[in-house]
Amino acid sequence: MAALRTDLDDLVARARDGSPRAVAQLISLVEDAGPLVRDLAAALAPHSGHAVVVGLTGSPGVGKSTTTSALVSALRADDRRVGVLAVDPSSPFSGGALLGDRVRMSEHATDPGVFIRSMATRGHLGGLTAAAPQALRVLDAAGCDVVLVETVGVGQSEIEVVALADTTVVLLAPGMGDGIQAAKAGVLEIADIFCVNKADREGADATVREVQNAMAMARRESGPGWRTPVVRTVASAGQGVDDLLAAIDSHRDWMVSQGRADEGRRRRARAEIEAIALADLRAQLRAVSGSAALDALAGEVAGGGLDPFAAADRLREAAVDES
Repeated sequence: MAALRTDLDDLVARARDGSPRAVAQLISLVEDAGPLVRDLAAALAPHSGHAVVVGLTGSPGVGKSTTTSALVSALRADDRRVGVLAVDPSSPFSGGALLGDRVRMSEHATDPGVFIRSMATRGHLGGLTAAAPQALRVLDAAGCDVVLVETVGVGQSEIEVVALADTTVVLLAPGMGDGIQAAKAGVLEIADIFCVNKADREGADATVREVQNAMAMARRESGPGWRTPVVRTVASAGQGVDDLLAAIDSHRDWMVSQGRADEGRRRRARAEIEAIALADLRAQLRAVSGSAALDALAGEVAGGGLDPFAAADRLREAAVDES
């Protein structure tokens, strides 16, 4: 184990020196959730807490990957180091990223100031992956100024990106009914910035109006609150991308001015701590869920001799005893 820890320390040191291979190996470690994950988190903790995390979400077909790639270009033009976590759906057969074999943002592949990683959801709901917080920590410690997190999609069950990002960008496109769907799916509550991509298409003006009207009816603002902008882009042609980056930077400046610069980081920490605690609890419950104890409790509940809450209490007690 000491040798493994030495190897881990060497990987962390090389990642901090900008080695893409070391960063990739560390992210693979957190995805595999092996025995060194705890040691890795401890090794990364002193070096993290600097990167700005921008989440990009939206329905399939709105151009998330194209917009992400265009943002990378704009950030690199500003000499900022960029990490990208592009979350893909999982193959039902291998569990790997269903789209992970595609060429993502190939124009940035040889740029040493950019690290791009495609990650699979592996059945995790919420449009992200369970390993995303730890992967973010790796990119943060490796010196990325900005980390872009591109989610699988958006919907009522896929909006947890807000717990991960300092700024959340929701992408819409004309002709997809996204303006109305934004209000239905609860997206109004998570968007710090709306981006109407493919704005050269017919219906772009109508989409912008729909979003603005929905926000007005929702009355999100109160006092000095952030005024959510609606930015138009044609990411495939690089049009409006500088405006989108300016809106992202403005949101960051506003957070700082309101004394909320660390809010996203604390939110990520809360979500990460809770996720780790819940994973430990599930592991403890699985240790007894296949035993005769659970069957006996189920029999008592089914027969009316015990209520399910009392049965759950007993199951938890059994899990604690076995741990």
